[in-house]
Amino acid sequence: MLRRRAAAATLAAVASVALSPSVAWATDGDVWNCDNKRVCAGVEIPPEVGGGGTRNRPGSGSGGGGSSRPTPVIDGISCAITRLEPQPPAGSALWEGHTPGDGAVYVNPCIWQGPGSENQDVLGRVFWSQDAPAPAVDPAVLARRAVDSMLLDGPAIVSPRPGGTYTVGVPMWLWVGQGPTTWGPNVASASAGGITVTATAKVSSIVWSMGDGSSVTCTGPGTAYTAARGMAASPDCGHLYRATSAGRPGGKYSGTATSTWTVDWAVSGGGRTGQLTEVRQSVFTVAVGEVQVVGQ
Repeated sequence: MLRRRAAAATLAAVASVALSPSVAWATDGDVWNCDNKRVCAGVEIPPEVGGGGTRNRPGSGSGGGGSSRPTPVIDGISCAITRLEPQPPAGSALWEGHTPGDGAVYVNPCIWQGPGSENQDVLGRVFWSQDAPAPAVDPAVLARRAVDSMLLDGPAIVSPRPGGTYTVGVPMWLWVGQGPTTWGPNVASASAGGITVTATAKVSSIVWSMGDGSSVTCTGPGTAYTAARGMAASPDCGHLYRATSAGRPGGKYSGTATSTWTVDWAVSGGGRTGQLTEVRQSVFTVAVGEVQVVGQ
């Protein structure tokens, strides 16, 4: 049985609840890493949840020694707030001066993984509330919702031009337009359960599959070609076809430009941050002939 002992006081109350076989309640500072929480609960996970094996106190380790602390996994699923069942008896300190029937006592658990083992202990704050708290919200879910509202699209291809004709052996300059939905930055927010997450998305790279078996990776939008450039190659994003497209379907190479968006998000007002990626794609065709023409 998992128990946590008070540093300078006896347990305020002990109650068996539906969450686990046994729960030890205590006051401030009693439970490891529960600083600034009024009441915390140490809950033993049943074998069918934890995967079996001996359950150790967080930080004790198993097979590794030392006192390194476990890494918290805190999200909207593992920290879902639930009504404590059964409710504490009348007079319990957990009621915070209230009486049974006046609101209810809730628990907000967090999952911790013990170092060097498969052990999992639940560590969470127990509190009284007049009304049922809103369901816990995972900021990462809100970040995804914010990204969905951005309507991110594939690259806005400027070159190669849809109706352009290019030449074997002549450098082709590749570049894209830069808009909020095709290049970024694109900023959006999403809110739920009193939490607001703001996400900022920007294209970090574009992979050009040229249709001739080769690909080009560009970390920028590319440089726009001007006649003054003559036959020079693009300084940052270009390709050179070495064979005509005459034998391809429609007499053209069929290619794709695939952009990778990097999205940084953060909970407004400080707190949890994260990063995710999105991938979008645009298609193009390009006719490549053997007769040298001005094709840029």
